[in-house]
Amino acid sequence: MKKRNIYIGADSAGYSLKEELKRHLQELGYDVQDMGTDSTASCHYPVFASAVCEKVQAAPDDTFGILICGTGIGMSMCANKYRGVRAAVCSDTYSARLTRMHNNANVLCMGARVIGPCLAQDILDSFLAAEFEGGRHQTRLDMMTEIENKQK
Repeated sequence: MKKRNIYIGADSAGYSLKEELKRHLQELGYDVQDMGTDSTASCHYPVFASAVCEKVQAAPDDTFGILICGTGIGMSMCANKYRGVRAAVCSDTYSARLTRMHNNANVLCMGARVIGPCLAQDILDSFLAAEFEGGRHQTRLDMMTEIENKQK
């Protein structure tokens, strides 16, 4: 499996976890682009979700996005506004693996106030190791794309 470029972003609540996961990814040999934030100062998560998702949207077959906020929910809601982005909030390795295998998710969202750094690393590793299965799952993705395309 080809290693994709990874764009990572977080708000102030996710900053520390972002930094830990960034180091982990770099140790694994991934090209990681940090889209911010660069501190724990209060900020707005849509800014960073947008920065990451625009990159994923531009190269959906070559990139993954990682977004971290307090719960992962705000980031995922913002990310899923982008056409072609399939973001999933994951708090366990099973969901992280299956969202890649069945939904071909390209953005992983996590909550720094929900999970600890060791579990976050395991979730990230599960997400990255899984591959989309296609088949009946592709039919479902096509259906989701059709819904997306009907929206203006």
